[in-house]
Amino acid sequence: MMMRHLSPLSRRVWRKRLRAAGAALLLAGLAFAAWFTRPLPAQSVPLVQVIDGDSLIVRLDGARVTIRLTGIDAVEYRQLCTRVGVPWPCGREARQALERLAGRGPLHCTLTAKDRYDRTLASCRTAPFPKGVDLGAEMVRQGWAVASDTEYRGEEAGAEAARRGIWQGGFTAPADWRAAQEQPATAAASPDA
Repeated sequence: MMMRHLSPLSRRVWRKRLRAAGAALLLAGLAFAAWFTRPLPAQSVPLVQVIDGDSLIVRLDGARVTIRLTGIDAVEYRQLCTRVGVPWPCGREARQALERLAGRGPLHCTLTAKDRYDRTLASCRTAPFPKGVDLGAEMVRQGWAVASDTEYRGEEAGAEAARRGIWQGGFTAPADWRAAQEQPATAAASPDA
């Protein structure tokens, strides 16, 4: 078997071509990654109503759409917390806090998906990114919601340390409070009850 030997000049030409092809592939990969990891565009939506500390109604394409803020879980509107052993309407105060933050709108929301209650999941700001206030982050920072994922853990730790909002006393985690409210209705509907 005879092997063909390349001249030093041919080897350099092939190396340059391989490097150029590798660089082109690397650039194409980076462009591909940038395209698929870019943030979704935010939509400017008029605010219709704040429902509670993490849900609101906006107008989108002429229809009323219920939005659930992502990354947070606020105390429910009817939920009570305790402060120095005395119950207080922390759920109502959470809604008032979101009303103050959202103002009259419009909001700039990045819509992501629907939840099991057919609410649109979104992160919303008071002005286009990077300006304005991130409503979810600020609700957690002020202590009216807990972080439901890792995005707002720092804001939650700061609110707890400063004893702001629900952290100034005792409270039941919003998910646990909702589960406790659903149990009596489920037990009453059971044929064994």
